[in-house]
Amino acid sequence: MTAATKRRVSRRGVIKGGAALAAASTVPTGWAIAQAKPLKVGLMLPYSGTFAKLGENITFAIEVLLAEKGGKLAGREIQFIKLDDESKPENAPQNADRLVKRDQVDVLIGTVHSGVQMGIHKVVSESGTLTIVPNAGNNAVTRDLCAKNVFRTSFSNWQPAYGMGVAAAKKGYKKSVWVTWDYAAGAESGAGFKEAFEKGGGQMLPNLTLPFPQTNFQPLLAQIPGLDVDVVGAFFAGGGAVQFVKEYAAAGLKAPLCGSGFLTEGTLEAQGAAAEGVETGLHYGDGLDNPKNIGFRRAFKDKAGRDADVYAVQGYDAAQLLALGLEAVNGKIEDEANLYKALRAAKIDSPRGPISMSPAQNVTQNIYLRKAEGGQNKVVGIAAENLADPGTGCKLV
Repeated sequence: MTAATKRRVSRRGVIKGGAALAAASTVPTGWAIAQAKPLKVGLMLPYSGTFAKLGENITFAIEVLLAEKGGKLAGREIQFIKLDDESKPENAPQNADRLVKRDQVDVLIGTVHSGVQMGIHKVVSESGTLTIVPNAGNNAVTRDLCAKNVFRTSFSNWQPAYGMGVAAAKKGYKKSVWVTWDYAAGAESGAGFKEAFEKGGGQMLPNLTLPFPQTNFQPLLAQIPGLDVDVVGAFFAGGGAVQFVKEYAAAGLKAPLCGSGFLTEGTLEAQGAAAEGVETGLHYGDGLDNPKNIGFRRAFKDKAGRDADVYAVQGYDAAQLLALGLEAVNGKIEDEANLYKALRAAKIDSPRGPISMSPAQNVTQNIYLRKAEGGQNKVVGIAAENLADPGTGCKLV
């Protein structure tokens, strides 16, 4: 029995006893569930600093799903306990421990920053607390450090770049170089692009990198003309992505620029004309024409007052996954065996298209090929259909 199970059993002793009395008195089982304590859901997300909008969008989207379900999940009231992780990895273990031990959350949804995710992961792996990752893409969470109680509804860093590598090879490009910051997300993305591009017959040169979060791109850009590549791949995000794309365009380089979707996600307005024509791979994009996406975008805008983005979609699907699992066990979250069985077998109608869980409990999904046009990341095709991360080193028991 895990620590989380022991904690839940102790906390629910009174509830179970009440349910038994109800059954003995021929009171409908639904009454016992209706009288159960609210389900505690910890939201450990950034609500301040650089990633505040991402945390807000994930939260708004979770609340959209809860509203669609009538304010309850599987008959259970939901009590959200929000904690601002401030995107500070050094505080992550203490913050996660607070939610798990002091607040005794039944479920933890978090987070955005991969460094913070590693701190959360250590705590929840030891406690057994059900955890759903709504953004952080570090590969290890669903590879060698995978845990039976941890599921991810966003992506692994490998996935979007792998899809872009497939698309680049299919376009007939033969030689490429990956440009990124020298840190885990950049390296893991580059590995995905390289794997797909070389499978398609292309040749990858050694990565061009600079320390994170430096933005002195000129020395890297100056090397590209002499490499004789016919396409350049890149991973940058936020302000770094804005500056890199602008400087790439200003340098007048002949090789087209492509990359993981975060190169242009949420940055197009600031990049302006410099981003026109840049192609990226991501699991969401502008113009996805399916009923679920249309309805979700409408509900999200009504809730948040702004358009949905990939982060909102990931949060919505984290809530969809939780709802599906709870419905399978009639709200009895302590039924871990059947709960996890349902979560692993989940097939979800997402705004991004159909998704499911891989054997390593990372999301399996389409990676779309997007082209930046007129301030939008327009979906122009599917780069890799139903792509699952390989889950290397994951051994779930």
